Amino acid sequence: MRQKGVVYCSTGSHYRVKFNGAFYDCRIKGKFRIKGIKSTNPIAVGDRVWFDRESDGVKKTGVITEIESRQNYIVRKSVNLSKQIHIIASNIDQVFLMITLKTPPTFPTFIDRFLVTSEAYEIKTVLVFNKIDLYTPQELKDMRSLKGVYEKIGYDCYEVVAKEVNSLGEIQKTMAKKVSVFSGHSGVGKSTLLNSLSPGLDLKTSNVSAQHEQGQHTTTFAEMFDLDGGAKIIDTPGIKGFGVVDIQKEELSGYFTEFSVLRSQCKFNNCLHTTEPQCAVKEALEAGEIAQSRYKSYLQLLDNDATYR
Repeated sequence: MRQKGVVYCSTGSHYRVKFNGAFYDCRIKGKFRIKGIKSTNPIAVGDRVWFDRESDGVKKTGVITEIESRQNYIVRKSVNLSKQIHIIASNIDQVFLMITLKTPPTFPTFIDRFLVTSEAYEIKTVLVFNKIDLYTPQELKDMRSLKGVYEKIGYDCYEVVAKEVNSLGEIQKTMAKKVSVFSGHSGVGKSTLLNSLSPGLDLKTSNVSAQHEQGQHTTTFAEMFDLDGGAKIIDTPGIKGFGVVDIQKEELSGYFTEFSVLRSQCKFNNCLHTTEPQCAVKEALEAGEIAQSRYKSYLQLLDNDATYR
């Protein structure tokens, strides 16, 4: 019997699909190709799919036959196949990008790459600055300066200690009745935060390598969970590098929110905001209205710099 469900877990060849409160272990029949998308994974967590139920016994199984059109999706470049993308999750309401200044460090360029991608796919992003209990007074000042850069251009930002549930109240309110993705480098505290919000999840966490200040990958594939209050969360593998996919140079500044409002004031319609005269973006930069770190990220993306973190 053909049914419609939602993909809660994808391991590459098998998919856990939820239908009517029960989970079905599904596979796909033949090759799936979605028009216009070159991805390494044909089906992603969050996809709404049609499947044929094979067994309704103790082990429920099925075969996915069709994927419904995606409302949106968020991607990263495939690790081995640079021309292709890996879809992290689909049909999502918002992304929480978790940021730490140390253990491990999250650099502004990484944040900006992530924001450009989420702007391009029209997904709201919330910035979560974690581990504030570990910072020295100067580091706290630096973190709040960075946070101020993003608050000024309209992004919601929160300061939290992931292991302390009383610091997560605003995030819980923002998550109610929405599908949220939690992302960021390995070791920034995604799983710790989700365990604090819902201890029953019991997600695996790990310590950060002191030598390299990088987290170990504890989440190996994306997975969706149901929380109280109608919230759904998708835990994603830690991202070491985040690439911007299929954005033309002429379009790039449109995904930097503070640049996009100035573009019409530039002398040239096709201004790239680099060496052109009478550029409104560069004038705003010189006046201190645009953060140097944001402009630096823009130039790196414009140059399609392949070395990113």
